[in-house]
Amino acid sequence: MAQRDRQRLLRLLPYLGRDKRRLGLTLLLLIPVALAAAVQPLLVGQAISVLRHEPTASWLADLSVPAAMRLLVMLLLVAVLTRLGLQGFQTFNVQAVGQRLTARIRNDLFGHAMALSLRFHDRTPVGKLLTRLTSDVDALAEVFGSGAVGVLGDLVTLAVIATTMIVIEWRLGLLLLVSQLPVTLGILWLQGRYRKANYRVREELSQLNADLQENLQGLDVVQMFRREAVNSARFERTTNAYRQAVNGTILFDSSISAFIEWVALSAVAVVLALGGWMVTNGAMGLGLLTTFILYSQRLFDPLRQLAERFTQIQGGLTAVERIGELLEEPIEIVEMADQQRGAAARFSASQSHGAGEVIFDNVSFAYRPDEPILEDLNIRIAPGEHVALVGPTGSGKTTVIRLLCRLYEPQRGQILLDGIDIRELPTSTLRQRLGVVLQDTFLFSGNVADNLRLDAQIEREALEKLCSDLGLMPLLARLPDGLATELRERGGNLSSGERQLLSVARVAIRDPSVLVMDEATAFMDPSTEATLQRDLDSLLRGRTAIVIAHRLATVEAADRILVLQKGRLIEQGNHRELRAAGGLYAQLAELQERGLASL
Repeated sequence: MAQRDRQRLLRLLPYLGRDKRRLGLTLLLLIPVALAAAVQPLLVGQAISVLRHEPTASWLADLSVPAAMRLLVMLLLVAVLTRLGLQGFQTFNVQAVGQRLTARIRNDLFGHAMALSLRFHDRTPVGKLLTRLTSDVDALAEVFGSGAVGVLGDLVTLAVIATTMIVIEWRLGLLLLVSQLPVTLGILWLQGRYRKANYRVREELSQLNADLQENLQGLDVVQMFRREAVNSARFERTTNAYRQAVNGTILFDSSISAFIEWVALSAVAVVLALGGWMVTNGAMGLGLLTTFILYSQRLFDPLRQLAERFTQIQGGLTAVERIGELLEEPIEIVEMADQQRGAAARFSASQSHGAGEVIFDNVSFAYRPDEPILEDLNIRIAPGEHVALVGPTGSGKTTVIRLLCRLYEPQRGQILLDGIDIRELPTSTLRQRLGVVLQDTFLFSGNVADNLRLDAQIEREALEKLCSDLGLMPLLARLPDGLATELRERGGNLSSGERQLLSVARVAIRDPSVLVMDEATAFMDPSTEATLQRDLDSLLRGRTAIVIAHRLATVEAADRILVLQKGRLIEQGNHRELRAAGGLYAQLAELQERGLASL
């Protein structure tokens, strides 16, 4: 555990590289801050010695009592102001560096999460990822801003005070230092136990966020099926588990604070007893004893502050562990940098003599090892050919699209686009050439124009012309501000058909060489579908098209129909040929004609 913690903490060092000067200055200020804190008890002790006419420091010996007191008060004021001023400047710098650190980590976490394959996201609830990106990063900011540098400051202060006490009176100084040992051992003993308890807190918080996110996203289903009571009871169990996990950390946190206070009071009592005996016997002055009493209190201040920061520090270490786990998650869809330039050049050259050939060469794929989805799939789709994929649910139709878009990697075989293995192509080039319209349309919050452009650089005039060519003007005319109309989350202020119409349009704008459609007109009314169909005919002209079809009319228009069953290609041909063959396709077509099933 300790070795992995060190590795993960070292991994954070590059994030601090841009602020190394500010961080170095902050660390350098620890010494004058500690000296300013250490000199104050000494000055108070000297003041008492001056008033009692006890031996004082040599630089005070030749001064009168009023002059010595004025000098000591002035020096004490300077020490206090210096300490407060430097601490304020130091705190500002630490907080600024901490916020920059966490902003960079959060950006990298987001980028890494976006680069992870769908396989990872399929098994990881969104709420758990949100916890990593929000509360875990915030915990790291908190421990850095008020914990890490604070601990270093406490250690420097402890070293300065300990050295000063040993120099002044080694017997009492050594006694106070020995009293620190049980506190240090107690902190180390509790560290491992608190760490495990705090990790459980973070896990339960992740589950709580995941449950909350799931219920809010599926609120319409919850209300329609009257699941409020059931889901509330389930959420209450999750909340109770989180509360119990937090209670487990409270015990360790309160125990260490109480233990430090007990040891500190015992040490002060011993100093009073032994120091009082030494004062009575003339071995020490009252001013020196006062200095030691003040030092004994300040000696335990770093440990008190460490106890207060104990929760933050352990929470930060837990956050580092969880953030490290996410950053260490391997990226499956990896760019092949050494081959990209040559593959991209060959791919660009291939566009001049007919683009859009797609080949699946002995492709096998499984989401889980014990459940194969595609087995030795061999498909060749010629440039400009329109192909329909049909088959029962679970036959692998959607998986074919996901593999072609390289959202997953096949376990065996290769997929070629215009003769180039798609793994050799930059993903930006591959996905620029593929236009995908899914049945479940996702729109981002923002205006209509932004959702149509996405990453494309298109001027407003050109965008309006494209919308006119694609038959979007009736839809835009119904919206209050046309292209500037703001969309709610997931396009909630549009109908399903309108959202799908926009999804088709934003693909058409990119002029892809291969068009992939998952029943793109499924949610459209007959009038809108008829309007779009004319534009789709124009869009499909000269392009390769792969359509997951559920309607007989869509299938009949395809040049070739590929019939999948349990991940294998069992039939292929046009509509008439497959109906005449009397196989699975003929059975599905007959059932749909009767209204009993979809293709």
